[in-house]
Amino acid sequence: MPIVLYRVDDRLVHGQVVIGWGKPLNISFTVLLDDTVYTSDWERDLYRMGTPPDMELRFADLAEATRQHAAWQAESGNGLVLTADVATMAAFRQAAPPIEVVNLGGIHHKPGRTPRLPYVYLSDEEYRTLEGMQQSGTEVTAQDLPTTPPVPLEALR
Repeated sequence: MPIVLYRVDDRLVHGQVVIGWGKPLNISFTVLLDDTVYTSDWERDLYRMGTPPDMELRFADLAEATRQHAAWQAESGNGLVLTADVATMAAFRQAAPPIEVVNLGGIHHKPGRTPRLPYVYLSDEEYRTLEGMQQSGTEVTAQDLPTTPPVPLEALR
């Protein structure tokens, strides 16, 4: 399975994703799945600057990601699909199953969210969405780096 990580991290492309996850998992391509970034030349350029030359950065909106998912799965290199929010990952999971595991990384404070871990803040609605994903067969865990143990969704209640 070439896509080895599906991650929700509101910072999108940054050192923890590129170095912390990308290097240990030998990621050769990252798909930044975000409708806004997909249509913004300057944002795409900005995220490209944070990506090392040996890692291809691709951009997709939900429709493009749904069309390309099977092709990404068939590639020889390891891939990472990255969304900035729970809703986008849930919509992608619904449109392009199967996704076995979703990783929650940096989901930071904003109004309506409560701290679940130092690096994960969720609203009750986001938690229910993740709970629904898990009940439908996708394991949801929080983990800031691959060297730390994953925290099961139930522990974030």
